[in-house]
Amino acid sequence: MPTVSVILPVRNAADTIDGAVAGIAEQTLEDWELIAVNDGSSDESGGLLDAWAARDRRIHVLHRPPQGIAAALNAGLAVARAPLIARMDADDLSLPDRLLLQHGFLKKHPDIGAAGCRVVYGGDARANAGYAAHVDWVNSLLTPEDHDLNRFVEAPLAHPSAMFRRELVSRYGGYRDGDFPEDYELWLRWMEAGVRFAKIPESLLVWRDPPSRLSRADPRYAPEAFFRVKAVYLARWLARHNPFHPAIRVVGGGRVTRRRVEHLARAGARVEGYYDIDPRKAGLRYGAAVVEPLEALPPPGRQFVVSYIGKRESRGAVAEWLTRAGYRIGRDWITAA
Repeated sequence: MPTVSVILPVRNAADTIDGAVAGIAEQTLEDWELIAVNDGSSDESGGLLDAWAARDRRIHVLHRPPQGIAAALNAGLAVARAPLIARMDADDLSLPDRLLLQHGFLKKHPDIGAAGCRVVYGGDARANAGYAAHVDWVNSLLTPEDHDLNRFVEAPLAHPSAMFRRELVSRYGGYRDGDFPEDYELWLRWMEAGVRFAKIPESLLVWRDPPSRLSRADPRYAPEAFFRVKAVYLARWLARHNPFHPAIRVVGGGRVTRRRVEHLARAGARVEGYYDIDPRKAGLRYGAAVVEPLEALPPPGRQFVVSYIGKRESRGAVAEWLTRAGYRIGRDWITAA
């Protein structure tokens, strides 16, 4: 019985699959199995995987017709034998101590259901500054509280860096297929169920960023797809934590913000007003809701605020403003962009 089952979905990754598998084969924790799910590749990926399996009995290959990443991941989970599941993508690289350190962390912290690690950005940080900044943000979240309070910004845990307890799948379900990012939906669903997430401080995965990456090429990973799926879970979170439910006030009075807030309104929230850092928007009216300057913020305890400020610098400035005003994140406000 292996200690860790590594699930690796593969679709036309002949250029990178050797590096991804070699990173697992060279792990300092040796008691693992790798389940590579060939999701209908039309290149040499299947043959390369079979060659690896012939050399190492710990490597198993499932050849399947193309059904998508969620189906491939669930197929791997269905045959995984270990109590811990590690994720891996075909274009990323695991550093040698990854499985050992993540396994040790979960063994030491039985209250944690899913543990990630910091990742090294494997792309052009100058040409893709936005994605590189996202990696920095992900790496800044370590504690369960960090992950919990930032879950509605973006996915707080890099999917291919994750290791989680297999029992979570039977309790709360595996990957769902739809017009949304399957990893983010899984994290939101498990967190809603009370699963605690954390991240160890070591950088143990090189997170590559090729142009063909699903998060760049597939509409399920477009920004609006994230806002659609997060609105459902955010609305339910607000129903439990907002003492003024369903009434909220929104920080951000622009057109893009209002379009994204519509997802939340359809899920049950009621926007009673807006605040904006741009004084030129003050006084604008959207239905019955009026835009006010952030300086008009009343003392905490009179409303619940949801920040939809998308720019990272402005988002940080709003968080500092709310903190100085006595607003506590998770109690008086939450950020959703």
